[in-house]
Amino acid sequence: MKIGILCAGDEELAPFLPLISNCKITEKAMLKFHAGQIDSVEVVALFSGVCKVNAAIAAQLLIDVFCVDIIINSGTAGGMEPELEIFDTVISTEVCYHDVAPDILTEFHPWMNSVFFVADPKLIDMSKSAVDKLSTSGKVVWGRMVTGESFITDESRQKINDEFAPLTVDMETASIAHVCYANDIPFIAIRCVTDTEKHSGVDNFDGNCAKASSIAKDITVALLREIKKSW
Repeated sequence: MKIGILCAGDEELAPFLPLISNCKITEKAMLKFHAGQIDSVEVVALFSGVCKVNAAIAAQLLIDVFCVDIIINSGTAGGMEPELEIFDTVISTEVCYHDVAPDILTEFHPWMNSVFFVADPKLIDMSKSAVDKLSTSGKVVWGRMVTGESFITDESRQKINDEFAPLTVDMETASIAHVCYANDIPFIAIRCVTDTEKHSGVDNFDGNCAKASSIAKDITVALLREIKKSW
């Protein structure tokens, strides 16, 4: 069993690097893949860079070159649900794009029945067991994430909420889920909130990214232990 850990940014990957034993770095497509073990679980971890295409490149390479069996997207997100606060964490049950016409996914490849990429049910159950054993900063909830390539303005926030009612928004998750769907690879995302409608903007994201990334790392590592025990 080999797990891919895919983060968007270097700050989101940073908390994992000291944990990887016997780490071997491989460079491909201008990305650095860190292969080794975390708690005796084989992992390949990297940051892809921001945006959908970068994340998709990284996910496909994890599958084709490193032969991972599962991909976990770990990192940060903007809170969309009004009750979410900074440093709360959302674990995906389903993911979609908020900036892609729905018929592109249903009438063309990969010919989906809906616009939603569903997280692996076993990983969802295992994530709940993992969280039960942790004392994390903030609450942890499970639900819908959306992805698109822009920071959210007040006007676009209302439109996205009206159409999708997501818990969080980010720039990569749906594209990683998309690649996993096309390759029949189990997927789940763990994203900790850095900014909300009340505390919005790039400055809040930058200021809160390190702590939020560490929280997401803790939950991801706890999930690795559950996978090792039960998969």
